[in-house]
Amino acid sequence: MAVATQSLEQLCINSIRFLAIDAVEKAKSGHPGLPMGAAPMAFVLWDRFLRHNPKNPKWFNRDRFILSAGHGCMLQYALLYLTGYDSVTIDDLKQFRQWESKTPGHPENFMTPGVEVTTGPLGQGIANAVGIAMAEAHLAAKFNKPDRKIIDHYTYVILGDGCNMEGVSGEACSLAGHLGLGKLIALYDDNHISIDGHTDLSFSEDVGKRFEAYGWHVITVDNPNLDEDTSLDAVHKAIEEAKSVTDKPSLIKVRTIIGYGSPNKRDTHGVHGAALGSSEVQATRDFLGWEHEPFVIPKDALDHYRKAVERGAQLEEEWNKTFVTYEAEYGDEAAELKRWMSGELAEGWAKALPSYTPEEKGDATRNHSGKCLNALAGVIPELIGGSADLAPSNMTLLKSSGDFQKGHYENRNLRFGVREHGMGAIANGMALHGGVIPYCATFLVFADYMRAAIRLSALSEAGVIYVMTHDSVALGEDGPTHQPVETIASLRAIPNLLVIRPADGNETSGAYKIAIENRHRPTLLALSRQSLPNLAGSTIDNVAKGAYILSDSDGTPDLILIGTGGETQLCVQAAEQLRNEGRKVRVVSMPCWELFEEQEASYRESVLPKAVTKRLVVEAASSFGWCRYMGSEGDMISIERFGASAPGPVVLEKFGYTVDNVVARAKTVLG
Repeated sequence: MAVATQSLEQLCINSIRFLAIDAVEKAKSGHPGLPMGAAPMAFVLWDRFLRHNPKNPKWFNRDRFILSAGHGCMLQYALLYLTGYDSVTIDDLKQFRQWESKTPGHPENFMTPGVEVTTGPLGQGIANAVGIAMAEAHLAAKFNKPDRKIIDHYTYVILGDGCNMEGVSGEACSLAGHLGLGKLIALYDDNHISIDGHTDLSFSEDVGKRFEAYGWHVITVDNPNLDEDTSLDAVHKAIEEAKSVTDKPSLIKVRTIIGYGSPNKRDTHGVHGAALGSSEVQATRDFLGWEHEPFVIPKDALDHYRKAVERGAQLEEEWNKTFVTYEAEYGDEAAELKRWMSGELAEGWAKALPSYTPEEKGDATRNHSGKCLNALAGVIPELIGGSADLAPSNMTLLKSSGDFQKGHYENRNLRFGVREHGMGAIANGMALHGGVIPYCATFLVFADYMRAAIRLSALSEAGVIYVMTHDSVALGEDGPTHQPVETIASLRAIPNLLVIRPADGNETSGAYKIAIENRHRPTLLALSRQSLPNLAGSTIDNVAKGAYILSDSDGTPDLILIGTGGETQLCVQAAEQLRNEGRKVRVVSMPCWELFEEQEASYRESVLPKAVTKRLVVEAASSFGWCRYMGSEGDMISIERFGASAPGPVVLEKFGYTVDNVVARAKTVLG
């Protein structure tokens, strides 16, 4: 039955619905169902609660909104346009899902100002939101004063059934409950539909009870009559209640109808991920009493939404005035907070990085990493992070700080528990919130548990630092399950990710210098368990080149030995033996492929001349990808199977990682 008359609020809600319908219809691709069903609760949130400034999407104290159910992105694009963001125009909506448009098929933070995080892989958004709420809590604890709350914003999320099915959401939400993140409020679009059909095909748990067990405050907005739209008053009351609970995150479980307004496709999976089709679009227009042409919004509705522009400017201006007062009263803290918010690093910070000489006793690069973290903690107070229950092995504890726990958010040691996937996604959220530099850690082989989050770090341009230890079969007795063989190669395949495998203490410090400086690019450090000597010729600054000449003979070399990580020392020792036999040998340390590829062609040629085709690569990992550096007459000492359980030195010897074998293989290459 058509709606005869519509209130202003109904016009506003239906404006969201029909922008989504029209954009998906024009693109002939997309997910109209979620925006149609979630429009009422999104309207209440954005119209009555969300503190943001459409003309300054980067205002630091804005509330953060995350659409974890990213397939429903037209909900967010519609709201950005309606509330006056310059980043999304009506023409952008018409270019939904088209080449290089600002309205891609899932929200991308690097494409569309106003989008906080990249969502699409389900569950990542809610996990990012946990990280954002943790960053807010940390900054508030560090900088707020009893009489001046300078950091004071909420993190709001809309998530769906798919998000709640994915394991990453459980990991992150469990931690959020433990931490008592009271300024995290998630609205659950409980529509009972996934792509396959009704969720009861595979999903029958009580989500509310699960979140209560996590330690969340749970509110239910029911809809016993599914012929009716979601109650705006009920949603409003639920958000007010959630805001009043300050010691727990809140889940608002809203029973919605996917595709509401579509007479024939509502409450079916047919409206989840496909355009309605022209006849059903018309039927929906008739049902909802929408008499406007595609992409046309009634003036009354648009005028109401655009009040957000003036309201947002006023909110930011009020905050700016508060900051001026704060600055006058707490000058040092204000100056430091300004620096954190800007992302500017403290002057001279890199001088804190330790350096080493060959005469100094060697150590595992994981231990060098721990020294770097603790040295940097003193000069980069915005550095914060931790490990997935492996801090004593990863060497990631900051000795100058306590643990980040409920009531102690000022501390910098994050205890993620055994939650690798959630840890990576949380770190992404912290990085994208801004104001902090997050790191997280586990064994390198468990990068497979968090690959989706690592990939999204690279895609989202989030400067997370991944500290990955136990980087090869040299870890020994734990055996094949814990020994990364193919892991490094697979990580190097991820665009925009810096994978650095340092060979000694200097290269470890150099890796941290790169990682700290790259605030829009993640860095993954692959670090050894076993002790390694400090090498002559290694320097902190050379790491930035990706590869460099560690030692050389006079004249054009007969052979180039290329090493990474713990195997570089074998190249150095083998080269000495070969030189003693009259061979001209160059040793190249290559801690980072990606950085080497970014150097000028002339530099790359100076390190690896094309004319020198006899090369031997030595890395305790798969050979995949190394053909680009091996040379036409080259070879590699690699591992093309899973590892083995035995003491580390035994495993290395059995796989051929000895000086004698490097010399023998080098002679074979030389012929």
